[in-house]
Amino acid sequence: MVLKWDQLGEKKYENGVSHGVLYKYDTTKEKWIGVAWNGLTSVSASPEGGDANDQYADNIKYGSLRGAESFGGTIEAFTSPKEFDACDGSATVATGVTIGQQPREMFRFCYRTEQGNDQKGVNYGYKIHCIYGCTCSPSERTYETINDNPDFMTLSWDFDSTPVDVTGHKPTSELTIDSTLFTTEAEKAKLKLIEDALYGTAQDDAYMPDPDDLLDLID
Repeated sequence: MVLKWDQLGEKKYENGVSHGVLYKYDTTKEKWIGVAWNGLTSVSASPEGGDANDQYADNIKYGSLRGAESFGGTIEAFTSPKEFDACDGSATVATGVTIGQQPREMFRFCYRTEQGNDQKGVNYGYKIHCIYGCTCSPSERTYETINDNPDFMTLSWDFDSTPVDVTGHKPTSELTIDSTLFTTEAEKAKLKLIEDALYGTAQDDAYMPDPDDLLDLID
């Protein structure tokens, strides 16, 4: 078959970020319970590691070994939920009073990016990115005087992650759900089960399942 480029419906792209959710572990419910993260402006995913380590023998390249990968990134937003304070090293010591430099709690996080193509634009679909085992680093904040060209102050947090188990695969820190691959009515019903878990319903709290439990919703 002769290869063809840029066919109708095959010009795809990805943009935007929305539907941010922070998940903290609730010991009473034994689940990672979610709260909406308003004001999300960007998420940068920054995988590291996986570099090649070449091995030589008999004066030639004998083989190559890849190092372990790690996953981290940066979250930027105009604000953060109060539940994130403990993840950012803050603790409340009295009503309206917080202190910093405290232990940083682990969290989970998800966000959505839009997918577009040349036929449907950004209504083509979306991806939901689930990030596991996150801890964030101290971040710089710059306060500027109000002037005749004011901007909202953008907050930024660098995060690292600890992978979690996935049956049959190496542990992972990132799981991505592509809505465009759920095409039949039965598959769309499964996608709704996932979104009901991640975003909550009128009856149930939003929570982030472990990867195996999330895959069970599909199977």
